[in-house]
Amino acid sequence: MATIGSEGGGYPRRGEIWSVDLPNQPGDPHTPRPALIVSTDVRNRLAGDVVVVPLSTRLHRLPTHVFIPAGVGGIPLDSMAKCEQITTLDKQFLTDGPMGERVRDGLLAEIVYAVRRAIGEIIPLSDVPVRTRTSRRRTNP
Repeated sequence: MATIGSEGGGYPRRGEIWSVDLPNQPGDPHTPRPALIVSTDVRNRLAGDVVVVPLSTRLHRLPTHVFIPAGVGGIPLDSMAKCEQITTLDKQFLTDGPMGERVRDGLLAEIVYAVRRAIGEIIPLSDVPVRTRTSRRRTNP
């Protein structure tokens, strides 16, 4: 099990991308797969598990998917954060990481917003990340 965060603190950090095994999908040929750590650093340090959003290279644009370009967070290919698949993983399922630097705060905010949409929360426009508002206006005039 890999447990060293990029800042050497011995635990995964919010905003890092790690390679993970998804135990609820043992037959998935795409495991291990990259996943973004979304739980807080304090929780990640103290708990035996982390909250992650799995990534996929299948680029289906949906309201609960957030595009992450190749290179961001160390991922080698353009990917989508599949925010409707948020899950909690025991740290033993973190296979390698972090893959690179933490993702920027704005991208993390977009992912948290998409998670909120996935669980059915009604979100006021003032809470919508700016890039998400702008991109939705361009695609849906």
